[in-house]
Amino acid sequence: MRFDRGRNRYSLVLWVMVLVFPCVLVMAQPQDMASNVQIWDTMVPLGDPVDVQDRGKWRALPSDLLLLEANPTAARSDPSHYGRAYAFQGDAVMENRHLLAAFPARTGKMILYSKADWLKKVEVIPLELKGKPVSIKHCSIVRNTCDEVTLNVSFSARGEARTLDATVSLGHTGILAIKPAETMKGVSLVTVMEYGVVPSFLGDDLVFDPAQYPSLDRLCVPSENLLLGLLKGEASMLVMTWPRGNQSVTLSVNRETPTKAMIDSVDLDNDGKGLYVSLLEAPGIWHRETLKRNYLEKDVMSDWKPPFPAKWKTQLLEGKTKTTFVFRDSKQSIWRGAVGSYTYPVWLGGDTAVYRLGKKIPPTGESIVYFTERQGTPLSVSAPVDILEASLGRDLCDEILDVAGRVLRTHHRRGAEGIRRACTCGCTEAIEAVFKAGEEVTRKAYVAGAVGDMVYFVQRHVARLDEYQAFARDMIEYLERTGKSAGDSKPYIDSMIEIARELQDDYNRARDNMKTLAYADQLADQTNALTQAKAAGNLNACLELGKLWRGMGGAQDDVIAQSHRIVRKLCYEAGYQAAGHAGAAEMAKQIRTRCRACLRNPDGYEIWPNY
Repeated sequence: MRFDRGRNRYSLVLWVMVLVFPCVLVMAQPQDMASNVQIWDTMVPLGDPVDVQDRGKWRALPSDLLLLEANPTAARSDPSHYGRAYAFQGDAVMENRHLLAAFPARTGKMILYSKADWLKKVEVIPLELKGKPVSIKHCSIVRNTCDEVTLNVSFSARGEARTLDATVSLGHTGILAIKPAETMKGVSLVTVMEYGVVPSFLGDDLVFDPAQYPSLDRLCVPSENLLLGLLKGEASMLVMTWPRGNQSVTLSVNRETPTKAMIDSVDLDNDGKGLYVSLLEAPGIWHRETLKRNYLEKDVMSDWKPPFPAKWKTQLLEGKTKTTFVFRDSKQSIWRGAVGSYTYPVWLGGDTAVYRLGKKIPPTGESIVYFTERQGTPLSVSAPVDILEASLGRDLCDEILDVAGRVLRTHHRRGAEGIRRACTCGCTEAIEAVFKAGEEVTRKAYVAGAVGDMVYFVQRHVARLDEYQAFARDMIEYLERTGKSAGDSKPYIDSMIEIARELQDDYNRARDNMKTLAYADQLADQTNALTQAKAAGNLNACLELGKLWRGMGGAQDDVIAQSHRIVRKLCYEAGYQAAGHAGAAEMAKQIRTRCRACLRNPDGYEIWPNY
């Protein structure tokens, strides 16, 4: 056995975390040969293509390399044996119970295999070396325990002396993290993805389909800490996370595939920061449903069945706006301002997905189904959000998820003590019932309470509408200021301004119908005055006032819902339209950050809770 004195030429730290479904809880085993994680020496170079199942000649390397000495006991007693590095005779391989990572020197790539099907899922190479003949110049062991193994790896373009270095670690829990060094400016993950998804926990996810960009071979996507790759076959999901920084992410498109254009690599310019990669696998872990015309106005059972409980979701067109819908547990009806009543479009009937589409949610295009968060999910299964927390830490994960921002604001003045439907419709309905019974005088305190609830409801609506108008003014001012030096991105800026102005236009069109707070106070005084004395005309006067209350409240309901829709539209169009404008990446980030701040804590008339 040959040993070389260790030389650490590596300034890049590449942690690798891979969580593969099912994520089995592993008991610690003290013996090297029964360890949770293993380093192998293939003893002879791996061929091309690599065969990782033919391991008859491979050598499992023990945690204590002195066990490879002819006399381990004597070697332990002699300090001259300490601190020496193992020299691989073949190629290095790292393995846990779910994943195998091979480092064939001839191909110069780290290749990740799923042990669920022994298929190659991802190749990892330095971004600077993408498309070049590459080799791995050197591998050395940094750490080798039953819980974690770490290798230093040097990549190099063939014929060049310069190396790009990385430290690759694999643990029994499947953790993968990438931290760049000065010599490595980026990482390329070569794979076969049908869709790339940028989750947004406030608003709607971005689902990038290469078919939507027929003239582009590279798609610039927002670098927002989490990216999902829906791999070909609907059985694998690639999860990539990275810490805060000025990273840029590009999806490379292959349009020569026989059926449809595919994403063949994810290229990350890492800004000196880390990258974490994970692989989740299960049959049907994501699904593409083609929405056909015969889906219209009937319950349609999908052939797809969820492989496990989770917060499954998809995007559909609500009107002309892309909207994320979480699959509910039963068929339900909903109502929202500006849209009205309709049957919620997706739910799970037992273990089967059901679609109910109509004129308000038309059967157009495709429904891409996937999950990011847990919802009754078994502990043996990891969700992308679990990976986000494990790789980036709880504090940053919580900031990204913004669970507090997804809580609906209240328009109930008295909470559970007041009118349950604390809106102009609900309160006038309750008030009118009192007048129809002729009890307006004896129950004037009840009426006054309902009137107070309505006034509070209107005040909350007006305050929320003011927030949207302030957002529109600030956003337009920012875009116009930025547009003065936008260069080639000027059309992008102009498009964003046009969407932002929809907020102002929609508000101005409905201003007269929405009335004012002074008008609401006037209606309140008139309604309460009817309870001071019994009179023959009280009921008719109450009914007329009810129409005025509902007219004002209904107009506000519609505008507040439309405002939410427009800000969501601005948020996702900022991401989608920047795909072909590399110079718009920072602007898209700023726009989307501002949009999410505005979308925090919506009212129930804007969207459903925890959207």
